[in-house]
Amino acid sequence: MKNKKPTLAISVGDLNGIGIEIILKEHEKIKKWCHPKYCINKKMLKEACKLLNLNIPKDFKLHETKGEFTIKSGRVSRKAGKYSYDSFLEAIHLTNAKKAQAVVTLPINKESWNKAGIKYKGHTDVLRDLFGDEAIMMLGCPKMFVALFTDHIPLKEVAKKIKEEKLTEFLINLYKNINKKNIQVLALNPHASDNGVLGTEEVQIFKAIKNANKIIDKKVFEGPVVPDTAFTKVNRKKHKHFVAMYHDQGLTPLKALHFEESINVSLNLPIIRTSVDHGTAFNIAYENSVQVNTKSYINAIKEAVNLIRSSELNNK
Repeated sequence: MKNKKPTLAISVGDLNGIGIEIILKEHEKIKKWCHPKYCINKKMLKEACKLLNLNIPKDFKLHETKGEFTIKSGRVSRKAGKYSYDSFLEAIHLTNAKKAQAVVTLPINKESWNKAGIKYKGHTDVLRDLFGDEAIMMLGCPKMFVALFTDHIPLKEVAKKIKEEKLTEFLINLYKNINKKNIQVLALNPHASDNGVLGTEEVQIFKAIKNANKIIDKKVFEGPVVPDTAFTKVNRKKHKHFVAMYHDQGLTPLKALHFEESINVSLNLPIIRTSVDHGTAFNIAYENSVQVNTKSYINAIKEAVNLIRSSELNNK
């Protein structure tokens, strides 16, 4: 890239998982696009490298994140959960302080966060609380993106959340952030309720779509779309962006089709944050295995850099 390389604050995720292995193995590659600053301290880094039998790169820049514990590969751990949370907060702090231009996150373990007494279900919930904005979770790759109207809530709570006003606001914010058209909004119920036979939530969804298109002053959103036909090959040739009413409705087809390459992007926030779209893979942690796929991490880095470039152009 001709422009000056940006600095990315990278939170290391759960150190009992595969995140630190991905970071170490791809350091040389991502240096082409950015200046990475890793939120981990020397002691924890040395311990991870010893377990992986990997050397610490000479130009591996650290932002010292306090805390020490014994890494136990593949284990749910209160201390590992706390450290991954602190690493994330430090990455946000660096970005807020203009010492980095974006945050990139490696996977955390939600059970470990819970054991550590952390009230949040994941990264996005932290961002919503810190910035007071309705952060939007969008996941995918250039072939297909899915934005989630609800994300980490029990399935039984989803229908209660589908209200005309809130969904209208969500759709408008999504458009402002991605500026795309031909976005399909999925129905909640089978067959999009068959005109009310299988549920009434589609009435709220239809009204929200109509409202959003009217406010935007063009037809951006389509639907409610029947969920079981939305992701067919024929439909995906015409549409690349979808809005799912709940987590698994959108992420099950996405991960079936593009698991290795998809990423997570947090939208509607004052900072840029991207992430891998996979978990801690405790079952293969610290085995230095060929099973550890780094495509999602590489794509998250690239997307963060692209978003920084776009932001710089828009602010000129």
